Amino acid sequence: MTSLPASAAPCSCACSCEPSETEMFARLDEVISEYREKPGGLIPALQTAQSVFGYLPETVIRRIAEGFGKTVSEVAGVVTFYSFFTLHPRGKYLVRVCLGTACYVRGGKDVLDAFKKKLQIEVGETTPDRQFSLEVGRCFGACGMAPVVMVNDTVYQRVKPARVGEMVNQIVAGAVVAASEKEHT
Repeated sequence: MTSLPASAAPCSCACSCEPSETEMFARLDEVISEYREKPGGLIPALQTAQSVFGYLPETVIRRIAEGFGKTVSEVAGVVTFYSFFTLHPRGKYLVRVCLGTACYVRGGKDVLDAFKKKLQIEVGETTPDRQFSLEVGRCFGACGMAPVVMVNDTVYQRVKPARVGEMVNQIVAGAVVAASEKEHT
């Protein structure tokens, strides 16, 4: 996924407020204008829209379809084909538990079960406070450090089910540390 340009930041003021719906749709219209004539512009437009809205609601898909001169089903087909797009709001922290072969054999399923229990959600769901979403990955390219969990862009290696509660508490407290700084054993 491409990184979000500074101009796509949700709020232009120095406060920590959320942008209004009007501001988000104004930004969406800018994105559509920027990408509609570019070959392959639909995917970067969808990526930026998802960054602005946090997900791709039907109203956004319809607006993009109209702006690109495509049918809603064409745009929805792209959205549902690529796993990095979501039709539902995600939490502030996206937890992805690897269930590739190495992670599965080394206890990835038990780690997943521990997250489900701690967060009280199933795979594909978001906590009611929109802090956490839980997903499964198939391989993060860190098989030698299995089982692996990604929280947003931070990779946690050798995660043990017994440490999941502590890990979630640290994330909530803002103590997410880079995987290279701390190993969960």
